[in-house]
Amino acid sequence: MNKVNQTRRDFLKTLGLGAASVALPGCLKAISSKKPNIVLIMADDLGYSDIGCFGGEIKTPNLDGLAAGGVRFTQFYNSAKCGPTRASLLTGQYEHAVGVKNMEHGATFAEILGAAGYRTIISGKWHQKPLPTTRGFDRYYGLADGCCNYWNPGTKARPGEGEPGRKRPAPRRWAIEDKEIMGYVPDDKNFYTTDAFTDYAIERLEEYKNENKPFLLYLPYTAPHYPLHAWPDDIAKYRGKYKIGWDKLRRQRYKRQIKMGMLDAKYKLSPRDERVPSWESLSDSEKDQADLKMAVYAAMVDRMDQGIGKVLAKIKALGEWENTLVLFLSDNGGCPETPDTTPGIPPGPVEGYRALGPAWANASNTPYRKYKSTDYEGGACTPFIASWPGVIKPGTITDQVGHIIDVLPTFIEMTGSVYPEQINGRKLKPLAGKSLLPIFRGKQRQGHEVLYWQFSRAKAVRTGKWKLVRYGQADWELYDLEKDRTELNNLAVQYPQKVKEMTGMWEDWWVKCKGKG
Repeated sequence: MNKVNQTRRDFLKTLGLGAASVALPGCLKAISSKKPNIVLIMADDLGYSDIGCFGGEIKTPNLDGLAAGGVRFTQFYNSAKCGPTRASLLTGQYEHAVGVKNMEHGATFAEILGAAGYRTIISGKWHQKPLPTTRGFDRYYGLADGCCNYWNPGTKARPGEGEPGRKRPAPRRWAIEDKEIMGYVPDDKNFYTTDAFTDYAIERLEEYKNENKPFLLYLPYTAPHYPLHAWPDDIAKYRGKYKIGWDKLRRQRYKRQIKMGMLDAKYKLSPRDERVPSWESLSDSEKDQADLKMAVYAAMVDRMDQGIGKVLAKIKALGEWENTLVLFLSDNGGCPETPDTTPGIPPGPVEGYRALGPAWANASNTPYRKYKSTDYEGGACTPFIASWPGVIKPGTITDQVGHIIDVLPTFIEMTGSVYPEQINGRKLKPLAGKSLLPIFRGKQRQGHEVLYWQFSRAKAVRTGKWKLVRYGQADWELYDLEKDRTELNNLAVQYPQKVKEMTGMWEDWWVKCKGKG
């Protein structure tokens, strides 16, 4: 029997409810309040190797410290795209089964844990149609849309400032608690979204510090998603350091990954992407402009890490550190998109709207191929860190395969919560994920038999060591990830039966996922 369902049945028996659906929050609140706190932090468009503990040179001491005190996963997957990842992460289901934009066939982890007595808080990017306050979160502050200007998310300039750079004329969707704001213009000229999300999280932790409730804090930063905006002092830390170029940077990161045990030396570094010119082919002026872009990007990651450090320090100050699980991941790989709507304005200030582009994104995803919106490892494999004092052995690395659909089942098992058959009149589809708790406890988990992906023109399926991946109208490609994590040796011609078998798996899943069979 599925362990989540067993937990649910056992819990219902204690209430004398048999197999009835759970719709009794009053009873659920009777569970002990000594449950662990949970902090789930997600970066936006962060590449696999951008943080220090995954091979990067960007200064991320707080994330590195989290990794030193916990476990790093070398094979953890997202959905390779912002919105789909969020739908899947929140509900423990594949995004297409649950409803990519409204999650109508699923329950969020806030709904589940809120019913079990948790204080539920979100600060950051939501990217779903219903506001978080309608889906189990008590408190919310942040961007309900996909991306925005970091200095001024609105469409109007503040006095004494230039017009905020934008991707498109239409205002971005913001929200404070249950109030939606189209075109949010903060009064504070020192407003910066990363800092604002950090501050709100800390303020809520302070507000509820005397509650006899565990807390769930979901902190999905927008950093380092474009536009490239950062504080001048943070940019100055990195200006000039990227004139070594993306080719050398990729080699340096690759060597660090091997040295720190995050990558086996048998796996080759993927070649520079075909879209990217060699660094040496650039003029001095082009190199300087490219250096500035990457310096701003690094500053954005750095600032996010500073914010994470403040949140973790607050949890420690409240005396809750020993009873708190902290998770960190990215919603997809580095982003190759180039919505540079202000080419005459350099990256950094409020008036600009610039993006990193494929060259540096290729380096961000070292050692892997491709990018966000593809289902190659460079698009779907995320840095994933878990820290839980007394449960997770410090400084460990695991190559066990995990997926964002596993996060909600993990929360259910570790808190003794239940997954209902329906919620607020909505019938729920069953969970697709499996708890990560055995891995956290240092055990070998019985993993997924098959994992699936689909976004736009990208699709993939993984079973065991085999991964089948396709983009657009190209043929399916087959890789043996035990021998070839960087997907350099396409074995489709050598193993046509395996391609046929796995294509059938994907097609069957797609029909069932969409509720057509």
